[in-house]
Amino acid sequence: MVEITHRTVSSNNIRIHLAEAGEGPTVLMIHGFPESWYSWREQLPVLAEQGYHAVAMDVRGYGRSSKPQNVEDYRMMLKVADVVGVVDAIDNGKVTIVGHDWGAPIAWNSALLRPDLFSGVAGLSVPYSAGGGVVRPTELFAMMAGDDDFYINHFQEVGKAEREIEADVRQWILGFYWGAGGDVIDGPNISMVRRGGTLSEKFVYPDVMPDWMTDKDLDVYTREFEYSGFFGPLSRYRNVDRDWEDFSAFAGQPIAIPSLFIGGEKDGPTIWGASAIANYNQTLPKLFKSEILPGAGHWIQQERAERTNELLLEFLNSLK
Repeated sequence: MVEITHRTVSSNNIRIHLAEAGEGPTVLMIHGFPESWYSWREQLPVLAEQGYHAVAMDVRGYGRSSKPQNVEDYRMMLKVADVVGVVDAIDNGKVTIVGHDWGAPIAWNSALLRPDLFSGVAGLSVPYSAGGGVVRPTELFAMMAGDDDFYINHFQEVGKAEREIEADVRQWILGFYWGAGGDVIDGPNISMVRRGGTLSEKFVYPDVMPDWMTDKDLDVYTREFEYSGFFGPLSRYRNVDRDWEDFSAFAGQPIAIPSLFIGGEKDGPTIWGASAIANYNQTLPKLFKSEILPGAGHWIQQERAERTNELLLEFLNSLK
């Protein structure tokens, strides 16, 4: 059995929690919402067994990492600075960075701004889009939603979504995970929220827990969020307009290092990002592979752990 160890490091003037396994070239994995280092539980031991130093971090606002108190403390520029600080603290040469969900934009933007620190970058679920556009993201989402609220706009008001989720953390997480997973056939579209309603109104629940999300796994996530709360995780969404402003100077800029993309056939961000994926010949000129996993939903490295691991190892081995 591969041992997973835990420590905290100082990064960008805050505390970041790391879960680590193995020795060798470092692979830094960054989770999304509502996740934690634990989302990489199927990758940590496999990468370690194959000769890599596998590291999964808790993003600021999550788990044992610091939880700043201001919404603007969760803007993308600071997330990238956190990653840079983690790479410095690990001090193991160039790193390959991998991100899922919100972790994917963190990984993409880290590679964009600091290509000198990374051997390669892999994004799961959320394609690299090279930014830009003349309309603020929240305005664009409002136009997409029509008479409803897009879930990102639903999360904008501080306290509203927190109250909804924290009334029953375990049930909310289960509904959100199941609703965005590939097991749900023709389920409700949980990306759209009834104006004045709650996201959880559309949740459906499994009759039997899937193999990729056991009761034990759900208990781990529940404990993590009952400890950390949801202000920090939700505040990532509350910075999309700030990020649009902060990164305006980099709009259209390609990522210059080797890259990998893994999406899910049933995954919302992958489907919405079809035009970005089609433009990879310009935005990811050193793309190793872009693969859409049949039947997979949003939780790619958990739902399709075996294939995700195969693709990551193929990519990592190509960087040697």
